[in-house]
Amino acid sequence: MQTAGWIEAVAVEGRSLAAAAGKAGPDSTVPTCPGWQIRDLLRHTGMVHRWAAAFVIEGHTSYRPDGGEPDLDGDMLLDWFKEGHQLLVTALDTAPADLACWTFLPAPSPLAFWARRQAHETTVHRVDAESALGAPATVPAALAADGISELLNGFHARAGSRVRTDTPRTLRIRATDTHDVWTVRLSAQPPLAEHGGSGPVDCELSGPVDRLYLTLWNRLPHSAVEVAGDAGLAELWRERSAVTWS
Repeated sequence: MQTAGWIEAVAVEGRSLAAAAGKAGPDSTVPTCPGWQIRDLLRHTGMVHRWAAAFVIEGHTSYRPDGGEPDLDGDMLLDWFKEGHQLLVTALDTAPADLACWTFLPAPSPLAFWARRQAHETTVHRVDAESALGAPATVPAALAADGISELLNGFHARAGSRVRTDTPRTLRIRATDTHDVWTVRLSAQPPLAEHGGSGPVDCELSGPVDRLYLTLWNRLPHSAVEVAGDAGLAELWRERSAVTWS
């Protein structure tokens, strides 16, 4: 995917999130985020959208903390979310290609980073909002494949990843519809992932790419995909891979 595609995903996924949240209502529980209600999801995602937009609009070149979650509820909260989402979309859509600002994962440019990161932030939380309605989770294939790469080569390449093993092990992720393959080498160090790879592995997760995306983001159980080999590695991912806001 390219920057324009990520920006379009931010726009589409954010509108879908708002629609699902409005239909579910603020008191609805969010099955994919235990302990959360729709109001928690809107407050969190809306805060992240404004935080991201500030880097793009104001060009901060070092980390800035977020502005906190609002003490809003009901229609006022939903309107606040929509305003922040549109602020982010407009910021990304009008930013110069040579935008200079702080980022926290490898990317071709700061603009590409923020567009991609917010595309997946918004997509995952759109799935959360729809889970409150009992809706089946779906993600466009190209977006899902891109998000798996961001998760593996971005978040879990960092020193903070807890997905580690005492002895070297190898996990393969195979999309049966797009034919994308990722090979993840686990050890006492942060995981090393490559797009591709062949040969024997200790465990393989396979299935449609959107099922894999949502499984790796812990929005679906591992029973949503096929697990071959050592299922303990799939459980290790489940237990240690969570990406949390701090």
